[in-house]
Amino acid sequence: MCTSPGVAYDLGYHVVWCPKYRRPVLEGRVKDRLEELIRAKADEPGWEIVALEVMPEHVHLFVKSHPKNSPSYVANQFKGFTSHHLRAEFPHLRSPLPTLWSRSYFVATVGAVPAETVQRYIDTQDERPSKGGGRA
Repeated sequence: MCTSPGVAYDLGYHVVWCPKYRRPVLEGRVKDRLEELIRAKADEPGWEIVALEVMPEHVHLFVKSHPKNSPSYVANQFKGFTSHHLRAEFPHLRSPLPTLWSRSYFVATVGAVPAETVQRYIDTQDERPSKGGGRA
């Protein structure tokens, strides 16, 4: 539970997004840098990253934020910031993709299930067999 003047809150969002055309470009140095950028972006407004898993073709993020930040704002802050920096640092991400991220994303508030369940789901993504063609 977090507090600020006049409010107590515990808001967690499970956010999932993919590269354009779901290309598997989030590997190696790109993956490592993406994780650094996500953590840096979360630090700016004081958001807490509970779990983060970067797969080759999508990102799972469980983040806690202040109630003044809408889920769409949170998702778009991460997508915009990371796209700008990754495309500047890795030129190979500019040529095959008109934009780094798809315009779509999935976001769910964490409340219907315990936060630990969402964290466990994200933490075990790399242990799950790929369904081939499934959506995030």
